Amino acid sequence: MATDRKQTQLRFDPQVLAAGKEAAAARGLDFNRYVERLIVEDTTGVRAAGMAAAQRLIEEHGAFLDDLERQLDAPYQPGAAA
Repeated sequence: MATDRKQTQLRFDPQVLAAGKEAAAARGLDFNRYVERLIVEDTTGVRAAGMAAAQRLIEEHGAFLDDLERQLDAPYQPGAAA
């Protein structure tokens, strides 16, 4: 079966490779697809757009998120108002 996909060889630090394989598995991807996705996201601006959206969310709702985090970290008090 012919394919237009190309093969290359990469060298990773063992811990980086293990982390990458774990991240790929957590997303239901094989390692090759995971690396390919990272490259595509980085080179097409998708990653930058996502980071910009996340920054806007933090800027617009940061105080709410901080308050929610404090509430979730607070010890449970039965009968306390929600």
